[in-house]
Amino acid sequence: MNKVTYDGVGDTLSILLSKKQIAYAEEHGAVIVNYDAKGKPAEIEILNASKFMGDLLSTIIKAKAGEKQLEITA
Repeated sequence: MNKVTYDGVGDTLSILLSKKQIAYAEEHGAVIVNYDAKGKPAEIEILNASKFMGDLLSTIIKAKAGEKQLEITA
């Protein structure tokens, strides 16, 4: 059960991975990962999503063909 929603008012992109109750969250810069009681990711939230996604797409476009790994910092 995957569902992606964008909140334009809060500029937040949410990726729902499961309907399980969220037990705890970890923040990694602009990305928040919410976990269920068994430690499995239940939802991923991206704050300032328009900037984050813009930076991501810009990096992908600028990437050289054949590069295996790209790093996006937020």
